[in-house]
Amino acid sequence: MPAYALIGAQWGDEGKGKVVDYLAAQAQWVVRYAGGNNAGHTVINEDGTFSLHLVPSGVFQPQVSCVIGNGVVVDPDVLLGEITDLQSRGVDTSRIFLSDRAHLIMPYHIRLDALEEAARGREALGTTGKGVGPAYVDKAARMGIRAGDLADLEEGLLPRLKQIVEAKNRVLTKVYEDAPLSLDDVFDRCVQWWGKLKGIIGPTDLLLQDALDRGETVLLEGAQGTLLDLDHGTYPYVTSSSSSAGGASAGLGIRPQAIIGVIGVFKAYCTRVGSGPMPTEMQDETADKLRERAWEYGTTTGRARRIGWFDAVAGRYSQRINGFTSLVLTRLDVLDGFPSVKICVGYRVDGKAVDHFPGSTGLLERCQPVYEEMPGWDRPTAGATEMAQLPKEAVAYVKRLEDLIGCSFHLISTGPHRDETVALQRMI
Repeated sequence: MPAYALIGAQWGDEGKGKVVDYLAAQAQWVVRYAGGNNAGHTVINEDGTFSLHLVPSGVFQPQVSCVIGNGVVVDPDVLLGEITDLQSRGVDTSRIFLSDRAHLIMPYHIRLDALEEAARGREALGTTGKGVGPAYVDKAARMGIRAGDLADLEEGLLPRLKQIVEAKNRVLTKVYEDAPLSLDDVFDRCVQWWGKLKGIIGPTDLLLQDALDRGETVLLEGAQGTLLDLDHGTYPYVTSSSSSAGGASAGLGIRPQAIIGVIGVFKAYCTRVGSGPMPTEMQDETADKLRERAWEYGTTTGRARRIGWFDAVAGRYSQRINGFTSLVLTRLDVLDGFPSVKICVGYRVDGKAVDHFPGSTGLLERCQPVYEEMPGWDRPTAGATEMAQLPKEAVAYVKRLEDLIGCSFHLISTGPHRDETVALQRMI
């Protein structure tokens, strides 16, 4: 009954899409358990370059079935567009399933997301504006619409939708002085969604439970990263779901005991999109060079990512939260050619040492990084497929990160393509 959770260990954008695509060759199921289309996973393989936002990254493997679990909030228009694009490029989408318990991002969620973010002004959180946060708010407030609700349009959904749209219109018109939404338009959209999605909506928890009972391998694809987790991230500059390992079981409806491995994905340096503290952030030519070399721009938003050296304090924290059993290091090749590389090994606040990742956002914003500097490497790591091909300085850097995080790297990515990978140990 093996299930393995693959978790972003930083602020997201660690390269999980490439890693899932690589590991999916050894799995029968790849499943998403949290987040929405505010997450973007890029996959480059022999079929081309793909940007996925809802469909799990295992869709390119012929033996893999893909599940979008109950913990995900789904914009049906985005999902349908993604499936259509995959089909137009020759990718088989017949094995995609959507949980009937997954909540839907409705048109009013997208409108409210933009209005709420604009109203925050200089205190804006840096949301993607996709309606993800408001959809999770309605889920918690017990006024959300789930995918399974589309099966009972006239008698079940319409009366509820009438009350919800009236409530949302009061907010739109009286609070934000914006135009109201039409109930007929929203309901017609739901009718269209059901007509196109009814073939894939169902009790995916049963599918996964049965697969685990048969001993099939299930790979859990995390979205965003641990430092954006609603509870454990840099609150309030976080996402609206549990992006750490703790959210995996609840987001799919599988027993916690089925998860026998937790894989943490680290980038060889740090990046962040949006507002919030980032102790190692650089605003110099080195940051610009790293950003352009790695094309660090958001898959979902297109926004330039903030750049920083590797933060091992945050890395240790992420390890303790998730209990990683193995690690993946991505983007090592981006550091090729730098005369030296730095690792943050501690913080200082008001002259005092801080050896942990603070829960207070205000305190974290005041943290100054304490760096350890290591020699860089001239010989390229790009495209390497064996550890022996890596320069000794790059190997020393990897080993130092292992010591500081407290777990071993079993996979090192040396480029964006599936085959540009150093596999040190089987992970699933």
